[in-house]
Amino acid sequence: MIPSNLQKYFWDTDPTKIDAKKHKQYILERLLEIGDNKAANWLQKTFSKEDIIETIRKSRKISPKSANFWSLIL
Repeated sequence: MIPSNLQKYFWDTDPTKIDAKKHKQYILERLLEIGDNKAANWLQKTFSKEDIIETIRKSRKISPKSANFWSLIL
């Protein structure tokens, strides 16, 4: 389940029904693209660094600007 302080990023769906394991790709793409520091901290606690890096490399939903930013951070 998505923490209540991050549910604002999932305005197009019911955030109480999002499962971190089942919807990993969706969560990572959304929060890597438009999340804030709290979202980034939660991502790093919830998902492995390898999962985050793989999503950055393969996703078409993450802009080149965001991908470059995260590649510098990670």
